[in-house]
Amino acid sequence: MRTVYRLNLLAAAGLLSLLTGCETGRLLTGGGGPYHVTALRPNDPSAVRVKVSLSKQNVYVMEGDRCLMAVACSVGIADKPTPKGSFTIYSKQEHKRSGSYGFSVQGDRVVPSTGGGAGRYVGYPMGYWCEFAPAYGFHQGFVHPNPRTHGCIRLHGEAAPKFFALARIGTPVNIATTQPEDSTIGPKVQRVDDSRAPDPDPRLMITDAAFTKPSGSLLQ
Repeated sequence: MRTVYRLNLLAAAGLLSLLTGCETGRLLTGGGGPYHVTALRPNDPSAVRVKVSLSKQNVYVMEGDRCLMAVACSVGIADKPTPKGSFTIYSKQEHKRSGSYGFSVQGDRVVPSTGGGAGRYVGYPMGYWCEFAPAYGFHQGFVHPNPRTHGCIRLHGEAAPKFFALARIGTPVNIATTQPEDSTIGPKVQRVDDSRAPDPDPRLMITDAAFTKPSGSLLQ
């Protein structure tokens, strides 16, 4: 699990940026490269809807037929799948940390931990948390081409703070094997493969530097 949130370090170090919106479609690997997410400002924030395609591992943020943001994501593995169905965002936390996986801080040593035992426990950063079911949420993290999470939906780099800006308490979320947008918007979505990105320094992961967001306006 120590690799789950490696993207936070990469974002904090400014190593990744990529144009990923409703009008792009090329591969970004964990080796770096430009990364900038396009997210459009809704005309009516109350009309925003989120759709997740599990088969395509895509998140579509829609306002009616208008695509506000479309990005690749990581979803749950077969043994711990992302739940299907209709939900609403009911909790948001910009600087969320895991209560189950993280680090034990013992003086100058920082080692992986699930809590308990010696040292001070600090959970993995799960920045820009948007919870849609108990213990399930959208958050910043490492994105792979195959299902990778324990059920949460991970968003790459600045996609997470921009999703956080678009989603409100009460925003509907539909999660299904496929979505109608898979055939129209889906082929244009930027694919991301962070599987070769290096592990972050645990000493950074226990600080607020693990939580980063782009400078300037999040929405265009």
